Amino acid sequence: MSDTMIPFNKPYMTGEETKYILEAHQHGQLAGNGPFTQRCQNYLEETTGAARVLLTHSCTAALEMSAILLNLEPGDEVIMPSYTFVSTANAFVLRGAVPVFVDIREDTLNIDETLIEAAITKKSKAIVVVHYAGVACEMDSIMNMAEKHQLYVIEDAAQGVMSSYKGRPLGSIGHMAAFSFHETKNIISGEGGALLINDVSFSERAEILWEKGTNRSSFFRGEVDKYTWVDIGSSFLPGELIAAFLWAQLNHANDITNRRLQVWEEYYQGFSEFEKLGIIRRPQIPQCCQHNAHMFYFLLNSLEERSALISSMKQQKIMLVFHYVPLHLSPAGHKYCRTSGVLPVTEKISEHLVRLPLWPNLGKNQKKVMDCIQGYLK
Repeated sequence: MSDTMIPFNKPYMTGEETKYILEAHQHGQLAGNGPFTQRCQNYLEETTGAARVLLTHSCTAALEMSAILLNLEPGDEVIMPSYTFVSTANAFVLRGAVPVFVDIREDTLNIDETLIEAAITKKSKAIVVVHYAGVACEMDSIMNMAEKHQLYVIEDAAQGVMSSYKGRPLGSIGHMAAFSFHETKNIISGEGGALLINDVSFSERAEILWEKGTNRSSFFRGEVDKYTWVDIGSSFLPGELIAAFLWAQLNHANDITNRRLQVWEEYYQGFSEFEKLGIIRRPQIPQCCQHNAHMFYFLLNSLEERSALISSMKQQKIMLVFHYVPLHLSPAGHKYCRTSGVLPVTEKISEHLVRLPLWPNLGKNQKKVMDCIQGYLK
């Protein structure tokens, strides 16, 4: 048996990254908003249908921009799941807003849309949906509810690049959305993200925030004779080397997604008998959702079972991981947030879920992973 650990994730390279990085280097513009930034933004606008896309240095930064654009004030409330990464909440806490946590669905592990209305108060300003594992939330009912209560919807689509809901790309449905290109995601640039704007009333100000609170982009377009400080903002742009790397990945986005889907399907079929025996539960994908194979997970029946599986696989040089510690149970969650009702599904899922290694060229490693886990489960 090999002594090399099969990692949970391995960044996938297309082979064109260094070519485009060299091209950016030779072009001589290394700061943000150069030719590669424009190419990536145009690609994302064309493929998602978003009115405007701005590359950011992380998905966290894109969420922070969305929070600023909503003009949140201290005490305003933002409804979201607790079963998510800290950035989903942090971006809004930074503006003084209060995340209000609701429970998730048993099937998709996404926010339970039937519980959102009970969490709405006079202080509510927005709903943040998280498309867990690249599987869409129930967006039609969420958008209808938001319209009824005059709330904004932000899609945290960190895991949702190349996924869709009823034929609509994730990131194109809410008023705004955030993508991640972190090295653990499907399409990567090391660190990186994008803000997608679907409500055009946010477009002009978003560009100003993105350019550190200045009208610099207007100046370069010849719309003003000088640029100056006009609003709050920050340094949200990635450099051109990051954008060049991302461009190589976007050029192969369909191939990367198809390769991941093949690995995912192999896992899904391979563990079917264990689901029939009630030993595990595999992911559930609603018919209206096309997912991107961001992750393959299954649910065990207890925390003890999960811990034992992870420990056993580690001895066999296979890394399995779990997440998240629910935000409502964290120290900062107690300090900055509140919970709408109890969250039994969130708490159960967080103790039962385990993620398997998944990347496009997993190859022979997948057989070892499946043989070892299947042997253990038997």
